[in-house]
Amino acid sequence: MKGTYRELADLVLARPARLGAVRLIGVDGRAGSGKTTFARRLAAELGTRRRVTVLHTDDYLDGWSKLLIWQQRLREWVFEPFRRGEAGAYRQYDWERERLGDEWTSIEPPDVLVVEGVGSASVGMRPDLTLGVLVHAPRELRIRRGIERDGEALRDEWMRWMASEDGHFAEDKPSAAADVLVDGDPVEPHDPEIEYIIGPSGWTAGATLEDDPDKGPDGEERSG
Repeated sequence: MKGTYRELADLVLARPARLGAVRLIGVDGRAGSGKTTFARRLAAELGTRRRVTVLHTDDYLDGWSKLLIWQQRLREWVFEPFRRGEAGAYRQYDWERERLGDEWTSIEPPDVLVVEGVGSASVGMRPDLTLGVLVHAPRELRIRRGIERDGEALRDEWMRWMASEDGHFAEDKPSAAADVLVDGDPVEPHDPEIEYIIGPSGWTAGATLEDDPDKGPDGEERSG
């Protein structure tokens, strides 16, 4: 089944802000699932009507470790100031130097903040979310996308990262709380710039550590 970014933007703007005056959207899913592309397209639609900022959680990590350390950083640097109606500031992780950069970047509260990355619709984020999205794609496709982007030399890092994701998603069960489930490997014909394919409604929250592409997101068994 198809959805449109315009309809989803309408839904976001019809819902209340929960992070002060900011409507927060979390676009969650495993690495390589298509989160960044989905977030960009939704933000572009929202940007025709409101001030929108997109943050990528990869920019606030400690390299390939500590999957959710970005939450602590963005909560202190950005979310809490926004809640008070104040500007925030952040430092980005420098992947080449393997440490946080020295420079702080100021960020004013937008109308809509889109946070894209693993854990962006997790339990620690949900009280502040106006909309939670979960994007899913099969394991082999995600690996292929990752290696094409980062190179074969980082395959071992990717595999360790994916193992960390296994543990996180098995505990967090994001599909049980997400407002929208998105197919990151769609076969149904559609216009990808304005439409997305909604994930099967039969996805349930019975997560396991498996990640079988014949099952729902994060190894969850399909119901029915």
